[in-house]
Amino acid sequence: MKTIIEPFRIKVVEPIRITTQEEREVALQNAHLNLFGIKSEMVLIDLLTDSGTGAMSSEQWAGIMRGDESYAGSLSFFRFEQSLHELTGFTHILPTHQGRAAERILFELVGGPGKIVPNNAHFDTTRANIEHSGAKAVDLPIAVAFEPKNHHPFKGNMDTVKLEKLLSEHKEVIPVVFCTVTSNSTGGQPVSLENLRAIRGICDRYDVPLFLDACRFAENAFFIKHREHGQEDRSVRDIVHDMFSLADGATISAKKDGLVNIGGVLLMRDENLFRRASELLILTEGFTTYGGLAGRDLEAMAQGFQEVIREDYLTYRIKSTEYIGKKLIEAGIQIIEPPGGHAIYIDASAFCPHIPKESFPGQAVAVGLYSLAGIRTCEIGSVMFGGEGREPPKLELVRLAIPRRMYTQSHMDYTVEAVIELYGRRHELRGMRITNDTGALRHFQAEFEEI
Repeated sequence: MKTIIEPFRIKVVEPIRITTQEEREVALQNAHLNLFGIKSEMVLIDLLTDSGTGAMSSEQWAGIMRGDESYAGSLSFFRFEQSLHELTGFTHILPTHQGRAAERILFELVGGPGKIVPNNAHFDTTRANIEHSGAKAVDLPIAVAFEPKNHHPFKGNMDTVKLEKLLSEHKEVIPVVFCTVTSNSTGGQPVSLENLRAIRGICDRYDVPLFLDACRFAENAFFIKHREHGQEDRSVRDIVHDMFSLADGATISAKKDGLVNIGGVLLMRDENLFRRASELLILTEGFTTYGGLAGRDLEAMAQGFQEVIREDYLTYRIKSTEYIGKKLIEAGIQIIEPPGGHAIYIDASAFCPHIPKESFPGQAVAVGLYSLAGIRTCEIGSVMFGGEGREPPKLELVRLAIPRRMYTQSHMDYTVEAVIELYGRRHELRGMRITNDTGALRHFQAEFEEI
């Protein structure tokens, strides 16, 4: 059959409040035109993020009831640990309350002033945690990552020539090399297994560890299976295992491909680093068998990390996102092509070319879409990655992040219709200025006004 259906039945529903445009305009003004400040009851379709916003399965909710809330030695932790070990092959596994907690622990241990941490493309909290430690975050994407119309199958790849050059010149101040799978900053684009192996080889030559930012590891593995020569007959589970086998560690926000609403993971192979991370975890998150989480959360993660590699789920997930992208392209709206796994990224500069980069076209589009249709999205551009002392990002994007197992096709059809209608009125959109810049991770709390 050609039709891709949701591989699940709906058991519980949550009502959505239908708001008027007048109500939404008041909400926008109260939030100073920052969509992070909008109350959820005022949002019709929430595409702000795919982090922790999805629906859990009946088996995950069953695990919630089974949760062992013992402070130490919780059986729920050991089920979680076994699930992660089967999936990744790692034996040193620490739970954290979310991905950025894993990042903070790691970079407190390996970061610091004068250090450099390269990546294919750091996302916001990773970059912020690196910079908070005093280190410098360096992005090394391949050149086509910044070409929205280019259909390169692995636009998330790292530029290995630039990586080798950086290591040859600064090896002594590079404590770790990171690679984000999939690459959220450049359109949810995947990294090939070939590229990961090349990165691993370079790291071996310079004796520098390789870590994955593996929030969306399963979606990346699905793309490898369907786009990389020689991988088409392999299971997603086997490809996932290969990806992790190439790494010395990983940070994971389980709120993405862990299919849960809260939780994170820190993986590592080095015994000494694991001991130090465990000590810091106890200091800041909790004992090593709960890591700031309830036992029920560990149960939900243990189940979610197994469900996410089911290929019927991944087919539905990736094809649903692709469906939205194709509809927008057919309407003449430029997105990052090919469509990514977890989100559609609208090229805001192409959407409203009359708004210059310094006037935040992505924020203008995101605010316009909320005002018109009650759809909340996220700017990925000069608001998120700009600021004093930073090089402006090459792309001005609006991300439509799709929560997992949350919305139906009719919700997505409504979203497509709304984006197309806004595109027809794009010349009405106005640029913006920041009236209150909150510094690091400013996109969460900055305040705006229209120009």
